[in-house]
Amino acid sequence: MILFKNVSKIYSPNIVALDNINLKIKNGEFVSIVGQSGAGKTTLLKLLIAEEKPTQGKVLINKKNISKIKTRHLPIFRQQIGAVFQDIRLLPRKTSFENIAFVMEVVGKTQAEIENEVPEILSIVGLGNKANCFPYQLAGGEKQRICLARALAHKPEILIADEPTGNLDLLNTWDIIQLLLKIHQFGTTIILATHNKDIVNNINKRVITLDQGRIIRDQEKGEYLL
Repeated sequence: MILFKNVSKIYSPNIVALDNINLKIKNGEFVSIVGQSGAGKTTLLKLLIAEEKPTQGKVLINKKNISKIKTRHLPIFRQQIGAVFQDIRLLPRKTSFENIAFVMEVVGKTQAEIENEVPEILSIVGLGNKANCFPYQLAGGEKQRICLARALAHKPEILIADEPTGNLDLLNTWDIIQLLLKIHQFGTTIILATHNKDIVNNINKRVITLDQGRIIRDQEKGEYLL
């Protein structure tokens, strides 16, 4: 599904964020991307959602070179990718239901589809009773669950989670990880970037370790080793 071929990303004037990355992620995999700050994790994820373009090499999703996608076609491409970030990006003046519905409206869902599907999505993340709550009425873990729900709204093939538990306490952290594992069981490809050693070691999935823009380790059922 995902293929990096000799990918490098260099920022001006001469900052190497990624250095000759070769990587294949199969359909339905759960992959943790680990490494110290500045290792290149976020840059790699930005290339996946076509927020950045490689300086050299190719990033392919379903055999399509995504750096060649025209700007006007990016919204259509991004429908196959959901994304959740450490900084919670909910619309503050919209309820939980409306935050999810907004994403569905953007991709052309009908009102009937929205009314039918949003409650199902809220149920998946365990917040069916929070549909009418605004973000300020939700706890931190609940807000991140709504972010996950919103990322699932268009049924993406790939879900990218960039430090999704970075601002959460231990209990809420594991709630979010359990949700990611549940979503993975639906067949969704999960790519998780994290600094949390306990998470990586406990989920026992593939681990890719970056250091100074290079892949230094790629383990099936790996551990957090730096």
